[in-house]
Amino acid sequence: MSHKRIPKRRAAMAAGGVVALGAAAVLLPSANASQDGGSSDDAAAPRTLKAADAPDLASRLAGLLGDAFAGSYYDADEQRLVVNVVPGDDDQVVVRAEKAGAEVREVDNTMGELRDGARTLKSRATIPGTSWAIDPRTNKILVTADSTVTGAEWDRLESTVQGLGTGMATLKQSPGTFKTFASGGDAIFGGGARCSLGFNVTAGDGAPAFLTAGHCGVADDQWSEAQDGPPTATVDQAVFPGEGDFALVRYDDPATQAPSEVDLGDQAVPIGRAAEATVGQQVFRMGSTTGLADGQVLGLDATVNYPEGTVTGLIQTNVCAEPGDSGGPLFTQDGLAVGLTSGGSGDCTVGGETFFQPVTTALEAVGATLGDSTGAGAGQAGDEGAGAADQAGEENAGGADADGGGTGQAGEDAGGDTGAGADGDGVGGPGDAGDPGVSGDTGDLGDGTGAGAAAGSGPTG
Repeated sequence: MSHKRIPKRRAAMAAGGVVALGAAAVLLPSANASQDGGSSDDAAAPRTLKAADAPDLASRLAGLLGDAFAGSYYDADEQRLVVNVVPGDDDQVVVRAEKAGAEVREVDNTMGELRDGARTLKSRATIPGTSWAIDPRTNKILVTADSTVTGAEWDRLESTVQGLGTGMATLKQSPGTFKTFASGGDAIFGGGARCSLGFNVTAGDGAPAFLTAGHCGVADDQWSEAQDGPPTATVDQAVFPGEGDFALVRYDDPATQAPSEVDLGDQAVPIGRAAEATVGQQVFRMGSTTGLADGQVLGLDATVNYPEGTVTGLIQTNVCAEPGDSGGPLFTQDGLAVGLTSGGSGDCTVGGETFFQPVTTALEAVGATLGDSTGAGAGQAGDEGAGAADQAGEENAGGADADGGGTGQAGEDAGGDTGAGADGDGVGGPGDAGDPGVSGDTGDLGDGTGAGAAAGSGPTG
């Protein structure tokens, strides 16, 4: 998030000092830590793997297990991927998943049933201030309503949830209000709003640019590094509401130096490539209002019912955010770009639900690559993807292509784009992260968190 065109960013980090110190204590000491790749002596033992490798293994297992695959999540304490399966008539699915290196858990609800439930919620209970997402840890749909959902609207939501059947969904009410967060922060200013810059990227024609929230991009065409200052960047593309919340903003000066890093105020975290989020994964958010904060990924492919309209394909987390943090980066301790702050409820005192635009889908949509196009990192996703993918093995994947292709296009359904693949979006570009590398068609499953959360929360802005 450090950019030569935004030199005042470091001074603003004091605003989120308390939050930043707490998160930095977790982030910085282990920024370069590596984890054991697991023992090869026992093929049936769950593999120990980094969170960044979990989507690769989950994608392969989605194709390997077919309809028996019922979602997955990362157990950070055990450093394992937990895969839900519904065995049905095939008593070998558990064996195949265990051989691939996952910890297997048998569950009742299939992904198809959970997705059907999410579609019912969308058709019958699209109410501002609500959200829903498939939670693979409970094998249910998590439905949330903010404090504005009352009376007849609450009755309609509750009735719809009950109509899904026993064991299909849980309903809770949040004390906060889902709202837009467009204000506050030093990062970028435009149209009377203040947002945060997400990640520097290279546009399709090689020009320097950056990603931020789409609701920031539609607020104004031109953005500056200081309030009431001269414009330094111009919006090229913006999506909000609709299928995402992201914008590509080009620097007006083509000679702008735009390093691929996140500025923590006193130091920077290098960003190597874009990657998919995994439920259970620890992530960090940087914002121009609150600085550094951390938390966990709770759900993928969330559908959020903002007051301005519905947005699909987001990441749901418990990372706090406040007005002005919109557009800021969501990343991992080992330098993977994961998301852009969209919106939510609460603040960094009481917490709340927060939603993020996946970086991988934003890059694909705008035709940009992460970083300065030097080529570094472009092929790394494939190599790293192979580490998790190879464990599934060609024999288990029925001839699956374990060639280090990275996460590939793990699938665009799972309720949306949950498995859109890390694509090796390194500093040099998408870099052909590889084919699905899974037996059959993985395109329908993503990493299993699917079905979408519709969180009525507003963009962060």
